Amino acid sequence: MTAPLQALVVDDEEGIREMLSAVLTKQGLEVTTAADGAAAVEAFRTLRPAVVLMDIRMPVMTGLQALSEILKIDRGASVILMTAYAAVETAVQAIKDGAFDYIIKPFDIAEVLLLVERVLQLRRMQDDIATLHRELSANYRCDRILTNSPKMMELCQTISKVAKSNASVLVSGESGTGKELVAAAIHYNSPRAGGPFIRVNCAAVPEGLLESEFFGHEKGAFTGAAARRRGRFELAEHGTLFLDEIGDICPSLQVKLLRVLQEREYERVGGSETLRSDVRVVVATNKNLEDMVQQGTFRQDLYFRLNVVALTTIPLRERPEDVRLLAEHFLQRFAAENHVEATNFHDRAMDCLLRYGWPGNVRELCNAVERAVVMSSGRVIFPEDLPEQVLRQAMEVTEVISPLGAPQHSLREMINQYEARAITESLARNGGSRMRAAQELGISRRSLLYKLQEYGIG
Repeated sequence: MTAPLQALVVDDEEGIREMLSAVLTKQGLEVTTAADGAAAVEAFRTLRPAVVLMDIRMPVMTGLQALSEILKIDRGASVILMTAYAAVETAVQAIKDGAFDYIIKPFDIAEVLLLVERVLQLRRMQDDIATLHRELSANYRCDRILTNSPKMMELCQTISKVAKSNASVLVSGESGTGKELVAAAIHYNSPRAGGPFIRVNCAAVPEGLLESEFFGHEKGAFTGAAARRRGRFELAEHGTLFLDEIGDICPSLQVKLLRVLQEREYERVGGSETLRSDVRVVVATNKNLEDMVQQGTFRQDLYFRLNVVALTTIPLRERPEDVRLLAEHFLQRFAAENHVEATNFHDRAMDCLLRYGWPGNVRELCNAVERAVVMSSGRVIFPEDLPEQVLRQAMEVTEVISPLGAPQHSLREMINQYEARAITESLARNGGSRMRAAQELGISRRSLLYKLQEYGIG
């Protein structure tokens, strides 16, 4: 059973303490009271309550002094100040200094409960975000990356080292090799893991809007700018900004990006206020930025600034030992998502996967397995469940060699022969029962009838 949340009520008037304590207890909170600011600070240090309701004018230590001390203990503390109308200006300043909100005496109980509920809702959201961050950090731990490849293991070790620094990182590699996964692993294994991880695909944003996407804009900065908008640098504050397809940004934006990286400051489009930036930048590209520098389409100084640490992802064809591992992982995932029975690959289907070149890398393998799961008719993934291009290439490059070394049959012919024999033997074992044979073979009765007709089995 979850323990009740704590509330701290601080006021030098005993009647107010008792009244608020009764009201908040009725709402399911566990309430502690204090008669002055000094006692409040000590109670907060011990209890770390979810919400503090505190009067401003008190003996020994005022509410404002206590607020300052409490925020030194926990900068995220939620303190609601209680004040007379004459001290409203002081309370407003206190909010700027870190108080959650204030209420004016004499106050309405409904107003108090509304403010307390807002505090608790915010706390629940923060707890949910913290839980999500922990789950993401666990998912992106380098020791959780599925691989049997020595090259990938070496890359994971490098990621672990790079993550500890604050250096900019350039991730290069073919499309589908997991550049975003590398960027996320850097973030979630870094001291910035508690901050946001913000992604921008530079190639997907129209060139005219990319500056606003990066830095935000002020109201009226251009046609359609109906309100101020925060940019990705602002949203990524204290976290990591991942810029994918960095080679697609125009020269003028390259200059402004260089300034942010060098001086850690920028302005919104149409604005004059200079904003400071505490953001780690990780960029990715499948282009050769060195060639672009030579051609004059990418700034050399920006390239050097981004290329503090360079990482290169590994194409799937260079780590064939991972094909089986990843295929089986994707099979489990998509079978569960689509509520199908598929549990394993037929040997010939896996052979097709192992012999295919995977020009689209892990992304293509993921899509191929998803398609196979959708097309499957039972517990086993057969070659014909795979995408046509995977099956076609496997048939083109594979020939079954006889003991004498002469080509004998194509892969498709061997698959057909094997299936026909397996079906015939299964029917014999099950006394001719097509239903039981289909169950044994892990396919539907409809699929079995189709194959009986295809192979001419009576």
